[in-house]
Amino acid sequence: LASMGNYVFNTDALIREVKGDADKKDSAHDFGKSIVTNMWPQGRTYVYDFSRNEVPGQEEKERGYWRDVGSIEAYWRACMDLVDVTPIFSLYNEEWPIRTVYDFYPPAKFVWSDEVTKRMGIATDSLVSEGCIISGGHINRSILSPNVRINSFSYVTESIIFNNSNIGRYAKIRRAIIDKNVKIAPHVTIGYDLEADRKRFFVSESGIVVIPKGTVVEA
Repeated sequence: LASMGNYVFNTDALIREVKGDADKKDSAHDFGKSIVTNMWPQGRTYVYDFSRNEVPGQEEKERGYWRDVGSIEAYWRACMDLVDVTPIFSLYNEEWPIRTVYDFYPPAKFVWSDEVTKRMGIATDSLVSEGCIISGGHINRSILSPNVRINSFSYVTESIIFNNSNIGRYAKIRRAIIDKNVKIAPHVTIGYDLEADRKRFFVSESGIVVIPKGTVVEA
């Protein structure tokens, strides 16, 4: 039994339980841990058997896929699931499309193909959104949100980069989550020396570096 974070309440019951939980000093004040577990012995409480969930067009291996993304590690792992060659959770099921808001950017662009200098715009095992420009850099097993710029000779692997961020020339980034509007200066290295990273950023227990929104990272 797991709490998936989706709940439907009668209004009066929800108000009663939230107020009651607020008065408990030893409570974690968490829906899954505190409120739901307190409710089920007291009255009618129902659960949904997600293992029997039917999604049109879904392959058998995808049945029951779910991830709790309540921690940095869990969120990063869920994102890395999407860049596998045959992901366990497919974004390409035409019978069950995933709706989202689209930005009006042009298609992603990959430029430079100089094999002599290794200035090549390359993406391998990655998801690249609209408006991104991979200008002579290489991304691997990464997810780029719209309007991200990857400049020449840089290398990004196992990372998630949010909107409007810019990765400078010769930068090296590994196992990082980079929020929106971040500017990484040329020659910056992130994710290769975690002790140095901890002096400037948050680093999770497993070594995932998190860079906040709007940060300018100098070399």
